[in-house]
Amino acid sequence: MALKEQLRADRVQAMKDRDETAKNALGMALTAIQRAETQGEAHTLDDIEVLAILKKEVASRKDSAEAYAAGNRQDLVDKELSQAECLARYLPAPLTESELDAIVAEEAEKLRGDIGADLTMRDMGALVRAVNCRAEGRAEGKAVAAKVRAQLG
Repeated sequence: MALKEQLRADRVQAMKDRDETAKNALGMALTAIQRAETQGEAHTLDDIEVLAILKKEVASRKDSAEAYAAGNRQDLVDKELSQAECLARYLPAPLTESELDAIVAEEAEKLRGDIGADLTMRDMGALVRAVNCRAEGRAEGKAVAAKVRAQLG
């Protein structure tokens, strides 16, 4: 079953279970997916594109929770975090520190072999792109950049 259909089925189940948090979180995610499908060249999104939207939705909920925390609105913080948690269940498990270190080391070695010389900070962009490609969205960009910077450091 495609991820989008899974989200729809889970939303229907959340409505049956009267789970307002899941119903609202999944409804907003499905709306974001539908909006993305109709913008620009209209096409049906594949699972990778749907995962990217879900990641944005989770990040948006976490950002909102931080803003509400600054405004001393704990009720809204709890609501946003529970919705983020609901959507995060559909994302692949994030890489551990050691897994990310291993990917960075492997990609650095590959790039070093391609260049035929030691890597410098000018090679950071190429290395970050290679690691992000291997990580397949399972690592945050900041973490990847920090690990690459440390590797090149």
